[in-house]
Amino acid sequence: MRLRNWIAVVVSVLLLVAVGIVGVLVNRSALRAADTVHRADSQALAVNNATLAGSMQLLSAKELSEFASGRPFTLAPGQAADRKILEAYVKKSALFPYGAALTSLDGKLLNATRRNPLPDADDPGYGVMRDQLLAGKPGFSPVMSVTDAKGVPVAVQAVAVPIAVEGAPVALLIGYQKLADTTLQAYTSKLKSAAHTTLIVDPVGVTGISSDPRRIGSQVDPAIVAAARANATGGAFAEYELDGVEMIAIVVTGDVLPGGWSYVRTQTTASFDGAVHRRSQTINLTLLAMLLIGAVGISILGYRTQVQRRRADEKFQALFQHAPDMVAVLDADGRLSYSSPSAASVLHFPPGSLQGSSVFELVHPEDRPRMMEAFGRLFDDKDSVLRLQTRVLNAAGNATWFEFTASNQMHNPALNGIVINARDVSETRAFQERLAHEAQHDALTGLPNRRRMQDALGSSLRQEPVAVLFVDLDGFKPVNDAHGHEAGDELLRQVADRLGSCVREQDVLSRVGGDEFVVLMPGITNREDADAMSARVRLAVERPFYVQGSEVVIGASVGVHVANAADDPDQALRAADHAMYEIKHLGGGRNAAIPEQRHLVHVGRHRAEA
Repeated sequence: MRLRNWIAVVVSVLLLVAVGIVGVLVNRSALRAADTVHRADSQALAVNNATLAGSMQLLSAKELSEFASGRPFTLAPGQAADRKILEAYVKKSALFPYGAALTSLDGKLLNATRRNPLPDADDPGYGVMRDQLLAGKPGFSPVMSVTDAKGVPVAVQAVAVPIAVEGAPVALLIGYQKLADTTLQAYTSKLKSAAHTTLIVDPVGVTGISSDPRRIGSQVDPAIVAAARANATGGAFAEYELDGVEMIAIVVTGDVLPGGWSYVRTQTTASFDGAVHRRSQTINLTLLAMLLIGAVGISILGYRTQVQRRRADEKFQALFQHAPDMVAVLDADGRLSYSSPSAASVLHFPPGSLQGSSVFELVHPEDRPRMMEAFGRLFDDKDSVLRLQTRVLNAAGNATWFEFTASNQMHNPALNGIVINARDVSETRAFQERLAHEAQHDALTGLPNRRRMQDALGSSLRQEPVAVLFVDLDGFKPVNDAHGHEAGDELLRQVADRLGSCVREQDVLSRVGGDEFVVLMPGITNREDADAMSARVRLAVERPFYVQGSEVVIGASVGVHVANAADDPDQALRAADHAMYEIKHLGGGRNAAIPEQRHLVHVGRHRAEA
């Protein structure tokens, strides 16, 4: 019998080693999957930021085009009236304060502002820009370098649109931007991080925009240029070395940014995937330790387990009548004198490891006092039965809801303890919690509803200030009327997804009405930060949507109110709602947003200079 017992121990150890090997292989597979997910998430984030950057660039071309179509130019070389129009435009423009010029279609200079030095007429950037215009796209030059009055090089970008007379282009209007002072540079500076650097580079790899302003005008690594030229619209990875350090960059180009420009986020390879790999090594070491402990434990307990088998079998036969699911027996001290094999497997404990442990140590700490009180009454009452639901901790420390039926069998010689029958009721509890969740969330978008938002606003205002943004969609009803309610519902879901990509992790985004959304920004005291979020929301909503195969363009009116701590939540919400209706009366978000955008550009410029 001893030989058979030790054979069983050896087999158990071998099986444990096999499980450990499988665990290592599974961990390696999980590491590869985690790397894949990490890269996919990084690509998605890069494409989203690149799309936003491209939208901001196209807005500059739109402003220039509107100005070109609304001003009568003589287009005569050196005409003072044309220069006066250009000077007036540059003076008031938020996007092209650096300068502007008029040229013929073949590039000959007709007129230009004299406020700042402009790129030479033979700069190759003009040719790149004209080629884009011939292709029917807005003209965006690569980085062009000029020298200011102090002899300092300045990185400039030119944006060109055609001037048409009777529907035919006759000349070009060119606006110049000092890249270090643009709105896009101010936004990119906010993405500054010690872990990575964000760049927007031109087709030849010269940096025009950077979260580190010192890199404006510098050349990126050839590997990044090669990835950009591969037309990686969905994002591509470029790996290279910088001063002996392995680097990795995510490059997004193609149609996402105009003019062949590319969005780049670069960082060290170690910082990019180090956390995932370190966690994998920790898991492998943990598995090895568990193997060693398990092998020693099995060897020590093997013989004792065999000696007690016959007695355990007798108990099992007695307990089987009381065990619809998991079965256990408690002694007078509340310790497990027996637990069925199902108890260990359901709770993911090693077989036999629960023997002798206190049942109350397995109960969730919040439920433990109630459980101890109930079992105290049960011990004092012969033949009594106790039924209750409580949370039980498994081997990983996770809680699962169980329904207990406990009977006092202390007088039964075969049992001599409290018999517990336990059934997993987590699905029932989950269903109840799901009903509670649905009561506080919007069924269409999955966002918190008005009730949940008001609870969150009231809770936040008891502790800290909260910026409240009340968002109402402009032009939603015509879309709903023209395409039907199903299209309207799909549009609302897409709007919810876009707004979700704008807000911070700690913010609360909710749908409070038909086409009304509310964003809560806890901890925000600066109106400029709230206005910046308002601008992001408008830009996100104003990008075209594709609903049931059709392109749909809408807007958003965003009312902003910064509520102080202890303010009345209903009053704060009404203030944001009132601010939104004032914007509605001004013609909606697209018309009312212009002064706010200038304010943000002004603030962003001061931050960049600081």
